[in-house]
Amino acid sequence: MLLYDNHNHSQFSFDGKRTTVEKSAEGAKARGLAGICFTDHCDFHVPPMKAEHEHLVKEEFDIAAQQAEIDAVSARLPGIRIFKGIEMGLYRSCRDRIRNLLSLWNFDEVIASVHYIDDTDPFYGGYYQGKDWKQAYGHYLETIYEEMVWLGDFDIMGHYDYVARYAPYPQASILYRDFSDILDPMLEYLAHEGKAIEINTKTYQDHNGRTPVLDSNILLRFKEFGGEFISLGSDSHDPERPGDKFGYYAGYIGSLGFRYLTHFENRKPVPLPIG
Repeated sequence: MLLYDNHNHSQFSFDGKRTTVEKSAEGAKARGLAGICFTDHCDFHVPPMKAEHEHLVKEEFDIAAQQAEIDAVSARLPGIRIFKGIEMGLYRSCRDRIRNLLSLWNFDEVIASVHYIDDTDPFYGGYYQGKDWKQAYGHYLETIYEEMVWLGDFDIMGHYDYVARYAPYPQASILYRDFSDILDPMLEYLAHEGKAIEINTKTYQDHNGRTPVLDSNILLRFKEFGGEFISLGSDSHDPERPGDKFGYYAGYIGSLGFRYLTHFENRKPVPLPIG
């Protein structure tokens, strides 16, 4: 089975200093992956709490330098395909800048993600204050849906359950039964528009004693709407993580009746059979 890691960060991301394009591509090759895509962070809005903790004023990256480095590494590292991507952080007040950036550059793949919401950063906990788990998760899902429908110009919906990763609640997972009213229009949109859902394996590991799980009912509902494209992403920030748990999740996705996994080349889906 050919496996591609569609979500990785390099030295060009603000938080990618533990690796480089070359080191992570070598790590992916060593683990038998057929390809790796570097989707470095671009968030035009950095909430005050994030700026204070990490001394950041922006999370943009040098796209020209990243793409030149990918070309250079591709030329000297045979046996693995290396793709050019971006993880576009969606935020309502930045819509014009997002649209403009995507019109100026060519990528193999665009991930649409929400990292910051209501001028807060869930990683540092501010978003959850004053909300119960259902309010916090529901509002996050509503925001993803609103922003990705506005954008349209993307290939993969990134880590829809990111909000559960760092949450303080006993309810560690996004489950279809709890949010079907929000998830149904989201999944229907993705299916009808030919977009991919990301299985982000970084989410499904221990975070402060909580381990979110992937709800199969969300994927099955996506399939009921006609959705076909599932992508795997490790969300790696170091050279040891590309392809993390991909064998397990490829088998899991196949057991649900999906026929293939999908990566993107020149913004076009490339489905490859599972098994």
